[in-house]
Amino acid sequence: MQIGEISQRCGITVRMLRFYEAEGLLQPHRTGSGYRDYSEADLEEAKRIKQLADAGLTVEAMHDLLPCIISPKPTFHPCDRLRARLEGEVAKLDQRLADMERSRSQIVGYLADLPVDTLVPMSQD
Repeated sequence: MQIGEISQRCGITVRMLRFYEAEGLLQPHRTGSGYRDYSEADLEEAKRIKQLADAGLTVEAMHDLLPCIISPKPTFHPCDRLRARLEGEVAKLDQRLADMERSRSQIVGYLADLPVDTLVPMSQD
């Protein structure tokens, strides 16, 4: 299948499919005229990449995790570095959540300090 069809079937933009190919995550067959020819296996791999991307994982993390995925769920085979990689990703997410909570608390504090009767509505241009 061509790039437009796989894009539609897996929910990844054509641009991102090309990016994932450039990063070595996807390796579709090339026709004699140079067109990408994606197989059903490529489609399944693209779906796994989308799941990992939707989880917020980096391309670097995907390189570590994709060889360990053994089913579309995804279910992981216990390969080297898998636990350490996933624990590292959870730690990064925990830090981002803590940073966001601090930012939220600051903004809530700003709102609490504003007198209600002096608020001016924003223009709706």
